[in-house]
Amino acid sequence: MLRKQKPVKDSFVTMTELVLPNDTNTLHNLMGGRMMHLMDIAAAVSAQRHSNRIVVTASVDNVSFREPIRLGNVVTLQAQVTRSFSSSMEVHIDVWAEDIPSGTKIKSNEAFYTFVAVDQSGRPIDVPEALAETPEDIQLYEGALRRRQLRLVLAGRLKPQDATELKSLFEIE
Repeated sequence: MLRKQKPVKDSFVTMTELVLPNDTNTLHNLMGGRMMHLMDIAAAVSAQRHSNRIVVTASVDNVSFREPIRLGNVVTLQAQVTRSFSSSMEVHIDVWAEDIPSGTKIKSNEAFYTFVAVDQSGRPIDVPEALAETPEDIQLYEGALRRRQLRLVLAGRLKPQDATELKSLFEIE
């Protein structure tokens, strides 16, 4: 059965937070755990928008902390589904830190989260196919299968020889 298609742009989420003292460590930087909490929320909303379902976090990978986010900065998270599979969706998140008084804005974090859509009983349920339209969205879409296969190989849920998109990374005979 063909799945309904839904443009990835329909899953786009922007979330903005102000870094307050309770969010920071002793160096007055946003705590990493707090950042991951915010990222999980933004990514979950994106996955829910795509699937119109309850979603649960299945994996978090490639969270990079490039630059510290300081007390008083404004944090902007942008999340969007990159690709969907039968019941799972990969969501890409970019995080920007803005120092409004100085007029500076830097990209501080980036990540890929995977969510599974579930029914009221917690069982996986089908989601719409993701339709990538812009060159950037198409590039993220095309890389999603490689990232998914790598996640599954690392989790022991897929044999390396069955990872069709990763054969060049593994010595398989």
